Amino acid sequence: MVVRPGTGEERTDEELLDGVAGGDAQALRTLYDRHAPWLLLRLARRCGDRSMVEDAVQDTFVAVWRRPDTYRGSGDVPAWIWGIGIRRLIDRTRRRAPSTAAEMDQGRADAEPSAEERVLLGVEYGDLSGALDRLSPELRAVVQATVLDGLTTREAGRLLGIPSGTVKTRLMRAKARLREELA
Repeated sequence: MVVRPGTGEERTDEELLDGVAGGDAQALRTLYDRHAPWLLLRLARRCGDRSMVEDAVQDTFVAVWRRPDTYRGSGDVPAWIWGIGIRRLIDRTRRRAPSTAAEMDQGRADAEPSAEERVLLGVEYGDLSGALDRLSPELRAVVQATVLDGLTTREAGRLLGIPSGTVKTRLMRAKARLREELA
């Protein structure tokens, strides 16, 4: 429940989402002003292409506008927005991969994806993907929230509706299973 006193907008994030669901464009604008800056910074730490990050942020808020009803109320609105944002960035990274490979074939050194972008692309297709698929849904959700989405254990706990201590325990179990699978 984020409220920014003194900004002229005293509604909580949940109240703003209710407004968005009712077609209130000002509620969306307030959510954007409140959350786009930190989302832009966090996504930029995962991708060196500023344009791609900005597009992912815009896509995130378009998704919030179109489907505010997908927020189930089980976690904080910022964690929900983060989940949308990181998925939008990963989708954009995947879509860019074929053209990047073609550019690399032409010998353009500046077209090489960063190490993090390669990891994001490889998660779906490599050995890691199969190992993640074999984890229980509870362990996989914790790995996705903390490792892939970059949430803290506290944020992941809020998002998943479990205590942060449980997040830490599940993450420890998931890492042990992944080590066994990938060894």
